[in-house]
Amino acid sequence: MNPAPAVPLPHPPTFWQRRIIAPLRAQLTQGATPDRLALSLAVGTACSVMPLIGVTTALNFGVALWLRLNQPVMQILNQLLAPVHLILIIVYVRLGEKIWGAVPVPISIPVLVRAFRDDPVAFLHRFGWTGVHAATAWALSVPLIVAVVYYALRPAMRALSSR
Repeated sequence: MNPAPAVPLPHPPTFWQRRIIAPLRAQLTQGATPDRLALSLAVGTACSVMPLIGVTTALNFGVALWLRLNQPVMQILNQLLAPVHLILIIVYVRLGEKIWGAVPVPISIPVLVRAFRDDPVAFLHRFGWTGVHAATAWALSVPLIVAVVYYALRPAMRALSSR
């Protein structure tokens, strides 16, 4: 008796296929339109890089609720963009200082922690405006971020939905 011909086993899905492509496909098959999904990704990107630590999850939740965007997609994106968020904090702080014409403050974790532990009120007085500077730069960049991400992802989401 001859053995049956070997059928090649499919490759197991990659991390990106399991964690990114499959959830997006699932959202598209559950009624989310490609354009709304692209908008969710664009707005989620802008909200996820807000330069204040501890604010992005609530911001994503509130904006998604307000605009009726895809909550799971925005929260997953928020988690994926966490490293980018941390890097952009410094960029937004420096850009905000230029916009406001402010003197650059030192951004050093040990200095910040020591200053907060020594006197929290003095810390807020010294570094509070840094948050305002960074938030100003971020707010000015939001329309650009949303437009670039939305128009870049819309064709891909449409292609993904047509499959």
